[in-house]
Amino acid sequence: MLRRLAISFMLAALALPAVARTRPHYGGTLHVEIEGDPWQRPDGMARRLVLDGLTRMEADGSAQPALAVEWKSENADHRWQFRLRSGVRFSDESTLTADAVVSALGAACGANCPWTAIHAVGSLVIFTSDAPMPNLPALLAGDEFLIAADAGGNIGTGPFQLNGFNNAVLTLTANENCWQGRPFVDAVEIHVHRSIRDQWLDLSVGRADLVEVPAEQLRQAREQRLTVLQSPSAELLALSVASAGVLGNPDLRWAIALAVDRGSLSNVIFQKQGEVTASLLPSSITGYSFLFPTERDLNKSHEKHGGLTPPPLTMTTEGGSAMQLAAQRIALNLHDAGFNVQVIAAGGGRSADLALRRILLASNQLQAALESILLGEGVRTPVLDQSPSRAFQVERNFLENHTLIPLLDLPRAYAVSGRVRDLRMSINGTPLLAGASLQDAP
Repeated sequence: MLRRLAISFMLAALALPAVARTRPHYGGTLHVEIEGDPWQRPDGMARRLVLDGLTRMEADGSAQPALAVEWKSENADHRWQFRLRSGVRFSDESTLTADAVVSALGAACGANCPWTAIHAVGSLVIFTSDAPMPNLPALLAGDEFLIAADAGGNIGTGPFQLNGFNNAVLTLTANENCWQGRPFVDAVEIHVHRSIRDQWLDLSVGRADLVEVPAEQLRQAREQRLTVLQSPSAELLALSVASAGVLGNPDLRWAIALAVDRGSLSNVIFQKQGEVTASLLPSSITGYSFLFPTERDLNKSHEKHGGLTPPPLTMTTEGGSAMQLAAQRIALNLHDAGFNVQVIAAGGGRSADLALRRILLASNQLQAALESILLGEGVRTPVLDQSPSRAFQVERNFLENHTLIPLLDLPRAYAVSGRVRDLRMSINGTPLLAGASLQDAP
């Protein structure tokens, strides 16, 4: 009996350090490296650390309270009122008010808002629309509707506050008075415009805690035994097609859609890490993606543009080397169909006929996710019916214009160092740094 008691006490004593090691620690600086801009919409990770929305999206796709604690709809979803959380302050110590929210949201989406009008009444923010808005709580969790106190979008109510940007390093420090509670780490340093090669090298020698893993390099990351966090399909690779000028003819846009070889993009460029699609949303959400044909049809493509040689076209893309290679391959696909396409640098004030883009998944709920993509394309079409068949009709009607050509569903992934604890990812694959801690924090 005594021997068993002694062994039990010894095992309990040995377990205590293990528990202590897994308990989150406060303190330390989390070092992040990325290729792009941490403030750029829609996937700038710094924005989600500094700014909050009226709602937030839970892992199951439901809209949960954030800056708004409750909401209700009236008049068959034509009118919504959201009650603000009391006592919330921006990082500059100014108070969150309904007037501040109205001002921020009015500037966020301009004429392309899902509502017709917005106004403040006491602690209420009231949205009205000529059309029903059944998905408004979920839509308000989107990146474009985050609330800032300033025109530059730098002052928010989130777990971190902007501290400075020097030598290509964006520094965020913990917001001690955040309504959600203080984050575990003292600071996040985001090193920008770092190549994937340099990111992985810095991770290997302990200079970085979180680095990017592009979809096309997931297999390589696993071969190098990196600790990888990977989301399900979180972004859509799509080709935007201008509906004016040379491509104002819908048959020419249809010819382009028929000429793209999605299979080669998936197999060669993205190393079979994405799913070929001609639908706006992943099959895991809709169940109907297979109804949109993905096969290349050069004969029908030639037929659609009537054998004529269209004027030269331009294509832009943003992102890393894989996006550039994908754009070049699409240009070759279109050359086979009789189009002359030149890939040019993005920006510079020059508009292009085609643009290869990544579109983040806003929700894993069918109606809200579809409506969010349509809003992003300037189309205000509320998805009213909760049935997949109605969503399919809405999506098909939009895709028949061939102004957006879905190509691949891709995951998002990051590699983390061994000292990072409790790091999770959002629905769209953004790392939730506010909940992470460092094992070796003091």
